[in-house]
Amino acid sequence: MELAGRTVGADELTTLKVLALAGALDGDSKVSCSGLAGKLDASTQTASRRLQHLEEAGLIEREIVSDGQWVSLTAEGESQLQREYAQYQRIFEDRVGVTLTGVVTSGMSEGGHYITLPGYMRQFTELLGYEPFAGTLNVDLDPDSIRARARMDAVEPITIEGWEDDERSYGPAFCYPATLEAGEQRYDGAHVIAPERTHHGDDHLEIIAPEKLRDRFDLDDDDPITIHVHE
Repeated sequence: MELAGRTVGADELTTLKVLALAGALDGDSKVSCSGLAGKLDASTQTASRRLQHLEEAGLIEREIVSDGQWVSLTAEGESQLQREYAQYQRIFEDRVGVTLTGVVTSGMSEGGHYITLPGYMRQFTELLGYEPFAGTLNVDLDPDSIRARARMDAVEPITIEGWEDDERSYGPAFCYPATLEAGEQRYDGAHVIAPERTHHGDDHLEIIAPEKLRDRFDLDDDDPITIHVHE
């Protein structure tokens, strides 16, 4: 894994897990290098070096004080552990996926414009088995789901290849099978679409389907919705 110009290996990830178990996931946790070394079965110098690597990689923040240091995981540090969780889910559970919740929002019409382009539409029809409605359902995720979103990395996406025409090139996108729930209604056969280049952050999802999902569920802005992303 490459972050902030440094490579983080298995030893550092083990250290990250130990820090999380010590409370650094929920806020600042008091850590001494000697105490951490004991939990890692490593030398104090090794524990100190791993903390330095994790900080340089942007996975932890720390404040050094006279009798130790206060350590907390960053959002990226938590995301890395969520990815690790998802990999273990793949090993030990039959069904790989993650459940996300949020509220419907009006988008910027970005996805709706691009999915109608012929280079994408042809692949949607071939790979997804349907021609998507010319618009996406936009969802703002709640804080817990923003953190859990990293587990989507364990789900093998359907890749929509990039293409180009006479004017410009268009980047690839990744589609994740999804089942939606809103109120008492359930909808199978949708896909979360994640363009390689997008103006949205990790707090936002775009969803495509063969029909207009707002009408299918009778949704308005701020209505809650649950998205089960799965293989």
